[in-house]
Amino acid sequence: MADIIGSGIAFPLRVDWRGALALAHGEEDVQEAIEVILGTALGERPMRPEFGCGIHDLVFDTIDAALGGRVEREIRNALAQWEPRIEVLDVSVALSPESTAAVLIEITYLLRATNSERNLVYPFYVIPAEAAP
Repeated sequence: MADIIGSGIAFPLRVDWRGALALAHGEEDVQEAIEVILGTALGERPMRPEFGCGIHDLVFDTIDAALGGRVEREIRNALAQWEPRIEVLDVSVALSPESTAAVLIEITYLLRATNSERNLVYPFYVIPAEAAP
């Protein structure tokens, strides 16, 4: 299966038992690639400014239903453009029970090569608006 899906340098960067850069294989490689896409702000990479996800532009937005829709749109667009090995089935956004400054983004996706359904929960932190004096 790893031959079909591929492999790449593990993220976060780490070394393997030989002291070389560790590799991620198969489904682990896909999940790490999704996390890299979501964790990269548009314009962050000087040589590839269009790479990443636009959710970082929403960090100062109010947490409401409209934010959920904008987050979903940005994630679907980014993954459609940068991760051809998957088909996004669903993106849901919920408030974190532990923090008023975080939303939990659950992404359900299908690995095209194996038809395996997977999901990933990605925490997204916003800067809450200060209360008026």
